[in-house]
Amino acid sequence: MQRRHALRLIAAAALALPVLAAAQPSGWPGRPVKLVVAFAPAGPADIIARLLAARLAEPLGQSVVVDNKPGAGGSLASSQVARAEPDGTTLLVNTSSYAVNPAMQRNLGFDAEKDLTLVALVASSPNLIVTAPQLPGRSLKEVIDGAKGGSYNYGTAGAGTTPHLTAEYLFKVLGKVPVTHAPYRGAGPALNAAMAGEVQMASVALPAAVELVKAGRVRGLVVTGSQRSPVLPEVPTVAESGFPGFEDVTWVGVFAPAKTPEAVMQRLNREVTRIQQDAEFRTRLAAAGFEPLGGTLPEAKAYLGRELAKWAKVVKETGAQAD
Repeated sequence: MQRRHALRLIAAAALALPVLAAAQPSGWPGRPVKLVVAFAPAGPADIIARLLAARLAEPLGQSVVVDNKPGAGGSLASSQVARAEPDGTTLLVNTSSYAVNPAMQRNLGFDAEKDLTLVALVASSPNLIVTAPQLPGRSLKEVIDGAKGGSYNYGTAGAGTTPHLTAEYLFKVLGKVPVTHAPYRGAGPALNAAMAGEVQMASVALPAAVELVKAGRVRGLVVTGSQRSPVLPEVPTVAESGFPGFEDVTWVGVFAPAKTPEAVMQRLNREVTRIQQDAEFRTRLAAAGFEPLGGTLPEAKAYLGRELAKWAKVVKETGAQAD
């Protein structure tokens, strides 16, 4: 269902290309473009940013650099870009944590609905819970049983990320076991902590952990999609591990300061849509465990509105707090 929806959005955006071309700004960008990534290297936002940067430079006629600014569950980078010159040369690459944080943090430093605009939905991925290789218990049921003593903790890319809420809801609400959240400054550091035995588990977007699971450095426990991932087919879903109907994803999008000229935002949306249609780009997304998203600016705005409402409800249900 999600894949069909994504393909419809991409097709709709493609039909709009001739109209958008007429609105293309003259002389933009005029200087290098910076993609400010809300998390540390090796996480989903960083993976997408680097794939985009390599393909945006030529059509924009400028270098495109990636600048990782992790912190506060992604809000540090969001706040920085919200205050940037709204000329389309400083952009934010963030995950669905952007839609979670308003319900999690009292002082974001910016208004998530007014100060930034989602100009392109790029890709989504299920989340993945992994365990340290030495942890006893290979199934979700066995891990939940092991966690009943209250001695298990799990790492994430930060409070307010969807992997954080995935684990909170799964373990505390459904599994009814006391686990402790250990926030890090990105998926990479959280996975390093699991490999080192600092935490018993890590909950991350799937692309960040694919190669580590394949190499046996962490053990894949469950994926949160409705189906098993083609890149890790041996890892069961949460639904088939005892909790039917469970599904959750992390999405990645590109944001611009809200007062960025409409023509610039349309151009950015058009370029990302073009990249999403590239066969090599789609192959690399799939290999990492991503599915392409897409859509026009109005569709992206509507999508973000639904996500803000959805995650506000989940935060209320779980009682999750910014650590």
